[in-house]
Amino acid sequence: MGTSSSASPRPPRNGLLKAAVACFAVGVVAVVAIFLIPALTDGTPGLVLYLLTLAWPLGFALAIGFALQSGRRARNGRNT
Repeated sequence: MGTSSSASPRPPRNGLLKAAVACFAVGVVAVVAIFLIPALTDGTPGLVLYLLTLAWPLGFALAIGFALQSGRRARNGRNT
C-alpha cells in the first residue's frame, strides 16, 4: 500500500490573506485614533497616524490580490 502525493492535499497558502487582514486592521485602528485623539485630548494627531491610514487601502488591495490568486480555476482548460 503505497502512499500517493494526491492523497494528502497541500495546506492552503494564506500568507497574503494574513498580510491583508493585518494591514487593513492597522489602517482602521489608525483612522479611529485620528478621530479619538482630538476628542479625548486637546492635541492633534501626528503625521505617523496619517501615514498609517495608508495601510487600509493597501490591505484592501492585498485582499483582492489574494482572492484573485486563490479563486476557482476553470476545469478542462475551458474559460467559462
